[in-house]
Amino acid sequence: MPSLNTSVLTDAVVLVTGANGGIGTHFVHEALARGASKVYATARNPRTWGDDRIVPLTLDVTDPASVRAAVEAAQDTTVLINNAGASTPTPGILSHTDEEIRHNVETNFLGPLFLARAFAPVLSAKEESVLIDIHSALSWYAVAGIYSATKAALWSATNSLRLELAAGNVHVVGVHVGYVDTPMAAHSTEPKTAPADLVATVFDAVQAGEYEVLADETSVNLKAGLSAPVEAIYPQLKRVSA
Repeated sequence: MPSLNTSVLTDAVVLVTGANGGIGTHFVHEALARGASKVYATARNPRTWGDDRIVPLTLDVTDPASVRAAVEAAQDTTVLINNAGASTPTPGILSHTDEEIRHNVETNFLGPLFLARAFAPVLSAKEESVLIDIHSALSWYAVAGIYSATKAALWSATNSLRLELAAGNVHVVGVHVGYVDTPMAAHSTEPKTAPADLVATVFDAVQAGEYEVLADETSVNLKAGLSAPVEAIYPQLKRVSA
């Protein structure tokens, strides 16, 4: 485990993507509660927050020009949280249009990757900095089709980023969680993690110097099952081959 300063959020300058959403809003407020001096609350259509420490910033993670503008505006960033994401109303890959597939790939994978690449010189120039990528338990469980695929790709990219950025003292944290109680998961009747609990768990892990967050039992169980045969992970395959 790295020797990350346990006060890494004290006086930090945090940039949160997807800040208007349920999880993003909690990241904004909890960062300040833990000592951050400023939070860039980014969104395609940023809102007002009524707090001088919160700086609304326009950012579309799928738009290269928007990413460049955000980097120029937020050169003091010490903690980057890749939280913005997209999903599809139904599972599967073959059933989705080209546009739906590209939107998920650009939002869930290319967006966070390109943003991390753009901010890498900014973060590496600091004495201590953090990159947090929000994956999903579905990174390890392909039942969500294109959504699972993009989150699996982000998980792999996060592992690569962790290795490449270590020399610049950038601590990279990957977060896995199942359903979170936000509008994106409104369709599900499965147990859901409260956004505030997820964010607290993530920041606790950051301050403890951890590399990976398994935020719920679903994530713990899915990672533990990765070494099992494919048929054990997806029992429906046995029925198909029977």
